[in-house]
Amino acid sequence: MGCPCIIWVNNNKNKIMSQDRRNDYDVTNTVQVSNPAMVRNAVYELYSAVFPGASFDKLWLAFYDFERLFSGRFPGYKGCDTTYHDVQHTLDMTLAVARLIAGYERSVEPKDRLGAQRAQMAIVTALFHDSGYIRHDERDAEFANGAEFTLQHVSRSADFLRRYLPELGMARDVAVSSIIVHFTGYELDLDDIELDDPRDIICGHLVGTADLIAQMADRCYLEKCRDRLYKEFVVGGVAIENAKPGEYMVRYKSGLDLLKKTPVFYQQVMRDRLHRKFNRCYRYIEVLFDGQNPYIDAIANNISHLVRVIEGGDWTLLRRDPPYFLGIVNAVHDLEKLVTQQLQSFTGRPIEIKNGLLMPI
Repeated sequence: MGCPCIIWVNNNKNKIMSQDRRNDYDVTNTVQVSNPAMVRNAVYELYSAVFPGASFDKLWLAFYDFERLFSGRFPGYKGCDTTYHDVQHTLDMTLAVARLIAGYERSVEPKDRLGAQRAQMAIVTALFHDSGYIRHDERDAEFANGAEFTLQHVSRSADFLRRYLPELGMARDVAVSSIIVHFTGYELDLDDIELDDPRDIICGHLVGTADLIAQMADRCYLEKCRDRLYKEFVVGGVAIENAKPGEYMVRYKSGLDLLKKTPVFYQQVMRDRLHRKFNRCYRYIEVLFDGQNPYIDAIANNISHLVRVIEGGDWTLLRRDPPYFLGIVNAVHDLEKLVTQQLQSFTGRPIEIKNGLLMPI
């Protein structure tokens, strides 16, 4: 069942030093990206500065509906139960989109600017880019967790946007929004996506860039990959693929195995997506930070730390235990149970996960 509010499961009771970046804050340690109102206010400041006089009403409503959808209060939907792709991830990513848009608008000639309406469309698309993970009460009754939609979640998000945008008074944006959301996933070949206006492609690049840099710059990115993303990959058929009856292809043997392969993934993402397909759009952030890029710097720090851990073999150095921001009370326990059941179906024996490793019971 959904609950009437977003659930904050706080595992870390230790006081955080004021000079340290807090686990649920953005890369600047100024915006609490687990808090929809704080992110909405930060986006409003950026939007109103770039588009003075432009109405923020539809964006305000979109933030309101985002919170309802992920907390389980949106009619017909159960709420967020994916522990990696949670409330914090989407808000962090949406803030990054707003920053990229603000930087872009200040960097290009007037004829190339996106304008308020197109920027609004991109921000709303960002807010609902992971809506495909949210289960529908009736259509998805046979599914136990949103992670089961991992391989189709972007298409499901596009379907949600097609239904939702007309309700928000943005019917004219349906065609573009439902296409550019695919820049956050791998269900379509991005090189094959064509849109009439090149500024719409730019929006796709900005949205896709924000999705990558926000999650990889997360202070707890490494722990979340090990402890949360791996479990979503198991349930979603990514970690272990059922190639044909009785035969399985193992991509990631454990959460630690996923981490060991993350440096190579990072190199591929930087080369193929952020640099080539998205045309280095991350650089527009630098306009807002005096030539610095806090997202790229945080990503580099994360990967450098991971490489040191891999080389030294001391996995206890990854000990952050960030809170969850979900919409279903028992989501963490239920996902854990689902993962264990699925792994046992592959191995034929009882299994549990401890510190990122699969352990026989």
